[in-house]
Amino acid sequence: MNRTRLLTTMAVFVAIGTLGAQLLWFPAGVAKAYPVQHAVNVMAAVTLGPGPAVIIAFMIGLLRNMLGLGTLLAFPGGMIGAFLAGYLYLKLGKKYWAAVGETIGTGIIGALFSVPFAKVLMGSSFGALFFIPSFLISSITGAFIGLFIVSRVRQEQLIRNV
Repeated sequence: MNRTRLLTTMAVFVAIGTLGAQLLWFPAGVAKAYPVQHAVNVMAAVTLGPGPAVIIAFMIGLLRNMLGLGTLLAFPGGMIGAFLAGYLYLKLGKKYWAAVGETIGTGIIGALFSVPFAKVLMGSSFGALFFIPSFLISSITGAFIGLFIVSRVRQEQLIRNV
């Protein structure tokens, strides 16, 4: 994929993730679940790989925070989930591993990383069990949406190599 096409595709994913946060969310325990972020992570991981997926997750988190639509917890969860989704897809070659990577990366590892992150940057002293349920609900929902979309795109042959 040439550089211009890569950057354009990344920009479209960032736009979908940022706008989708306003349109589709639901309360999940202590946090708001934004499944579109996780769906975009899976789609970007499968179509572009782990590096671009992490950059997309960072940009979505940055824009959501600048627009007042998210919290700083969007960074560890989104970026770790995007990386693990892309890495597992790259190494194991099956789309469902991207969904598993997103769920484990965001739902568990991202939630655990959020504990010190929230303490240092947000002044919050919640424990790991406080974040894991809401992160898991959001990431599982979004990972299944992303997996469904990637499967449909492949079935319709709209994108090569998916």
